[in-house]
Amino acid sequence: MRRYTNMFSSKHNQSSGRTLLVAMISSLLLAACSQSNTSTSDSKPVQPEPTVAATPTTQVTEPQAELTAVTTPVVNQSDLLKNVSATVYKDANCGCCKEWVSYAEDNGLSATAHDVEDLSLFKERYSVPQQMRSCHTTVTTDGFVFEGHVPAKHMAQFLANTPAQAIGLAVPSMPVGSPGMEFEGKFMPYKVMQLNKDGTTEVYAAIESPQQQL
Repeated sequence: MRRYTNMFSSKHNQSSGRTLLVAMISSLLLAACSQSNTSTSDSKPVQPEPTVAATPTTQVTEPQAELTAVTTPVVNQSDLLKNVSATVYKDANCGCCKEWVSYAEDNGLSATAHDVEDLSLFKERYSVPQQMRSCHTTVTTDGFVFEGHVPAKHMAQFLANTPAQAIGLAVPSMPVGSPGMEFEGKFMPYKVMQLNKDGTTEVYAAIESPQQQL
């Protein structure tokens, strides 16, 4: 019995020894692998990223819009209204009315200006709708009405080829940059409206730039 016990003990010790040996070898392999990685990493220092010289940034500046438009060249159009005579009803204290009369005369209009106290009476007499009214009313000897700062170009076109249903043209209010309303080269797009006999209105011309008035 003791013999078998000794044999079992001997085998058990051998088995334990093998297990311990395997564990030690495994530990050594793991340590060696770790050292190998460390060593490899240490033996090849990380190369710094190549320094790329910063490219100077060129700042593109958007062209700034001019506060004032390019000055419109003065064009001699004295023959546009040379055969037209008209009466201009205006306020005595309205400077832009005077400017428009001078402008129309420079384009050939034979104008007679009348300063009146109540302009609305004349606007009603000549059937100018409330929403189409401006600071002065011009009535030709043929009875056509031109309300406000109408360009001479469009007056001449209208008189040369008058629509059958129309009584005249109007530029409502006082758009900056329209004839007689020049101010520091500024310009506001506007519309020339056609006044019809039945009281309706329609767009006769859209003025998008000062050159379109010439």
